[in-house]
Amino acid sequence: MDNLFWLSDEKILEKFEVELNRLKVESNAKATFLIDKNGQLIGSSKNTENYDKTSIGALVAGNVAATGGLANLLGEKEFSILFHEGENEHVHISLVAGKLILVVIFDETTSLGLIRLRVKKSLKVFEKLLRDLEKSSQENNRENIFSDITEDDIDNLFNIGGE
Repeated sequence: MDNLFWLSDEKILEKFEVELNRLKVESNAKATFLIDKNGQLIGSSKNTENYDKTSIGALVAGNVAATGGLANLLGEKEFSILFHEGENEHVHISLVAGKLILVVIFDETTSLGLIRLRVKKSLKVFEKLLRDLEKSSQENNRENIFSDITEDDIDNLFNIGGE
């Protein structure tokens, strides 16, 4: 799934956001975000107006890329989980099927253990959504392979019509 055709699919985005909201509530986090590896925001939980989502997306994607370089230097494929602990707020970052990045911002009102437990559950949901999307995309590509070919194209290809 190299292209992000599904970003324009309202139903898919809604499913992502439902899961982001569920994760936020169940983990007692302040905010959750789903971004692609280029830093583009795909979805966020409710009540995230106070966050600069564009900057968070870009910086987290850069962080994941830099950490990926470090992983390669150490002989690892990637580091699937990153954690940053601040004085007041903390950030938990997880890769979703190597395609997306899940970001959870939380504070001292919850624990890292609870965040990790709930993120693990959400990762399974996001991975299933991605698998379903890939399967659907492959089926649509097979069904529509000739949809844009007209009779004139076929006639021209086989030079039908006496020319």
